[in-house]
Amino acid sequence: MSLISAAPTSPPQTLDEWLAYCEQLHPVAIDMGLDRVSEVWGRAGVTLGTPVGTEADGRDAPVVFTVAGTNGKGSTCAMLEGVLLANGFKVGVYGSPHLVHFEERCRINGELVKAEALLPHFAAIEAARGQTALTYFEFTTLAIMRLLASSGLDAVVLEVGLGGRLDAVNVVDADCAIITSIDLDHMDYLGPDRESIGHEKAGIMRAGRPAVVSDPQPPQSVIDHAQQIGADAWLFGRDHNYAGDRQQWSWAGRSKRFNSMSYPALRGANQLLNASGALAALEAVRSRLPVSAQAVRTGLATVELPGRFQIIPGQPTLILDVAHNPHAAATLAVNLDQMGFFPRTLAVWGAMADKDLTGMVRQLRPLVDAWYCCDLPTGRAASAQQLQHTIESDMAAHPLVTAPQATVSSHADPMAALKAALADAAPADRIVVFGSFYTIGGVIHEGLPKLNAPHMPSASN
Repeated sequence: MSLISAAPTSPPQTLDEWLAYCEQLHPVAIDMGLDRVSEVWGRAGVTLGTPVGTEADGRDAPVVFTVAGTNGKGSTCAMLEGVLLANGFKVGVYGSPHLVHFEERCRINGELVKAEALLPHFAAIEAARGQTALTYFEFTTLAIMRLLASSGLDAVVLEVGLGGRLDAVNVVDADCAIITSIDLDHMDYLGPDRESIGHEKAGIMRAGRPAVVSDPQPPQSVIDHAQQIGADAWLFGRDHNYAGDRQQWSWAGRSKRFNSMSYPALRGANQLLNASGALAALEAVRSRLPVSAQAVRTGLATVELPGRFQIIPGQPTLILDVAHNPHAAATLAVNLDQMGFFPRTLAVWGAMADKDLTGMVRQLRPLVDAWYCCDLPTGRAASAQQLQHTIESDMAAHPLVTAPQATVSSHADPMAALKAALADAAPADRIVVFGSFYTIGGVIHEGLPKLNAPHMPSASN
């Protein structure tokens, strides 16, 4: 049964007003299920993607990629976008959450959507909604997908927000599903183990259509679901793979190969897995979106995505990473370890209370000399004091022989924590900011920080 939500007394006029209105429509932030979303999407009369059982007209319908997974979704979406744009295709991307501005959730032909372009689509979803209550995420997702459907695109890339099977983007039939790494996260909603979570992610697959899996060791539930519905599974290690050395890397799919490529512009050891999945997806739809080898090289070499192991040179060096669960924190630790020598590593950390905080801490403790915990501007966040307690408790329970006893402090917000870290840092040190999109957004809301440690040596030294 649909929840009832009243229409506004006067229609919102700006994007900020619409977003504030959307926050009031549903009593909870997350309400898993597609019934309400499907009702509204159907009443909106929008066509995006090609329904299962029908043939796509490549001249009219955009190819829709839907990307699910625990980590690596945003990077995979950006790589698909970069390669397709380099080949001259018109591409739209939807992703969430945003770092600073809501408009970051939608890019059309590489440019952030303008707030005014979204307004008629918010109004259209409101008209179609009737008295059906939608969450903030559901309403805004439908509005952005309506915009993408009306933009004359060749390809649309949709990033799943949570899970897959019951996520709002799954009202659209994907021409190609992509599932990135799968690990433990959002367990209250998706299940207690990787098999349960994998089953939820696999819900974006469609019968008879390619389903690319980037995870090298996917849950059996993902493979089983593909077989049960008759999806064309492209498994890493069987249908696509990569190899590389310190200088270059190569990729092989079922019938295509790309050799001697420069590494993707997105940094980190995990990015080759994401790139492999993106290239497999492009091979799978090559009859509708053929891309050249040069477009692959250019797209991967120029792809950008803020907050994914983003290194900002300075004194000290600054690293921004949205890692927000133990699996992502482990990848961050590997990437930090491969950067080379830094005398000290200082960590600015803010995180959601429903995450495995101890698991995140344990991955990074061997590398961190000083922790700067911060509050975040959302009720879902753990307080800085909670984070500090988590670190100190783990220190007491599991002392590290190979690492010094780190200092721990609490701060009112990410920027205050960053300023405290900068005051303590030497020019040759590094500061890593991680834990949440809110944490990264809190230090870049006025632009990328330019760090200049106060302990710079004088010219006479």
